[in-house]
Amino acid sequence: MTAKPEAWQRGPVEGVPALLQPVAHALLNAQEQVEEAIRDLTPQQLATRPNGAASIEYHVRHAIGSLDRLFTYARGESLTDDQRAYLKAEVSPLEGGISPGDLFTMLQRGISKAIEQLRHTDESALTEPREIGRAKLPSTAIGLLFHGGEHTARHAGQVVTTAKIVRGTAS
Repeated sequence: MTAKPEAWQRGPVEGVPALLQPVAHALLNAQEQVEEAIRDLTPQQLATRPNGAASIEYHVRHAIGSLDRLFTYARGESLTDDQRAYLKAEVSPLEGGISPGDLFTMLQRGISKAIEQLRHTDESALTEPREIGRAKLPSTAIGLLFHGGEHTARHAGQVVTTAKIVRGTAS
C-alpha cells in the first residue's frame, strides 16, 4: 500500500491564489497529521500533560485560535471580544473533556475558514502593512498568512509528538 502524498504534492488547492498555495498546503498537511495522531485517543489522553508539557487539546485549540487571530489581522481587522475570550480559554481544558472526533471537527472548521479566506485574498494586497494586536506590531498581510500556516504546522507537530508520548505512557 502506498502512502498518500502530502498536500503540496497533490497540486494546487482549488481557488487559492498561487502565492498562497504554500499556506493552504501547510494547513491541509497539519489537518491530516492531527487527524491521524488523535483518532484513537481518549478524552483523558487528549488532556494529559506529560511531564508538565502542553496537552494535545491545548495544541489543537491554540492552533485554531491563533490561526483565526492571525487571519483577522491579515484582513486588517481587530480582534473581537469572542476572539479574546477564546484566547483566554485556550489554556484551560474543556470541562468534561472532548472526544478526538469533536476536537478534529473544530480544527477542520478553523482550517476550512482559513482556506476560504485565502481564496478571497487579493494577491496585490499581500505586501500591504498590517498591525498586530493592541501594541500595533508591524507586519504585512502575507507575513500574517504565512505565519498562520507555519504556526499551525508547528502545533500539529507537537500534537503528533505528544500523542506518541501519551500512547507510550498509557497503562
